[in-house]
Amino acid sequence: MPANTTNAANAANAPSAANAADIAGAAPAASEAQLPRTKLGPHSISRLICGANTFNAGSHMSAFLNAEMRAYFTPQQVLRTLRHCQAVGINCWQAVPNNLALYRRFLDEGGAMHFIALDDASGDSVAALAEGGCIAIAHHGETTDQLFKAGKLDEVRDYLKKVRDAGLQVGLSTHMPDVVDAVESAGWDVDFFMTCLYERHRSAEQLQKLLGHVPIPVGEVYLSDDPPRMYRAIRRTPKPCMAFKILAAGRLSDRPQTVEAAFAQALASIKPIDAVIVGMYDRYSDQPAEDAALVRRFAAAGAARD
Repeated sequence: MPANTTNAANAANAPSAANAADIAGAAPAASEAQLPRTKLGPHSISRLICGANTFNAGSHMSAFLNAEMRAYFTPQQVLRTLRHCQAVGINCWQAVPNNLALYRRFLDEGGAMHFIALDDASGDSVAALAEGGCIAIAHHGETTDQLFKAGKLDEVRDYLKKVRDAGLQVGLSTHMPDVVDAVESAGWDVDFFMTCLYERHRSAEQLQKLLGHVPIPVGEVYLSDDPPRMYRAIRRTPKPCMAFKILAAGRLSDRPQTVEAAFAQALASIKPIDAVIVGMYDRYSDQPAEDAALVRRFAAAGAARD
């Protein structure tokens, strides 16, 4: 699950906390809040989707930043951030089953946003997600990739059938372009892919072979050659893809220029029917509005090229 995070050093030196509504002031005018949309089955979703890693204290950066996110994102703050996401045109939240109760509270308090879940077969969440208003479930990428590497990817199909039988859109999440290609070649019954731009879970042996050494920590290595490989897989499939970790889990968030470049690359590299999932950490700046402005800008540039 994606995150647009500042790094720990920047967080420590940032101004005092403010919630999204305080930063943004009044909600933007309707013309400013429009975001390009795409279709997921019968549903119209914004091409910018709010991720949940930041809300769930999963920075993929450090234990310190995880703790900072956990302290900031109380249930009340998550709701404030979601309401501001809605105000700037984001109409879809990608989260996990544990977030379903908060999503229902968001709706009960007048919010209007689609919910896409990331899940796997370890629990029995499909029925509850369907009853709770979820429109789609993607099989969790970590589990998907482990099964693929073990030659057991077909085990996912029974779970995906449960999602289909529940009347939801069927998705598969992965960090590996080869998974997208294999599933498409086999003609699986899936509606969309969630596609991480970085294969961040390579083994020490794989990293040694690729780089000639093993970086520390082994489990969170982001290589600049990875996004072009995943972008090629995204363009090869005719199905909608939701690209995530476009900011390398916050590693490209230090400067406005690198954030802008990452959004520009993503919107130029994915298909017009695709979307990006970005986590919002709005403690120090109005990331929902900033990210929405970048998507409007670069999606328009991509449409002009097409």
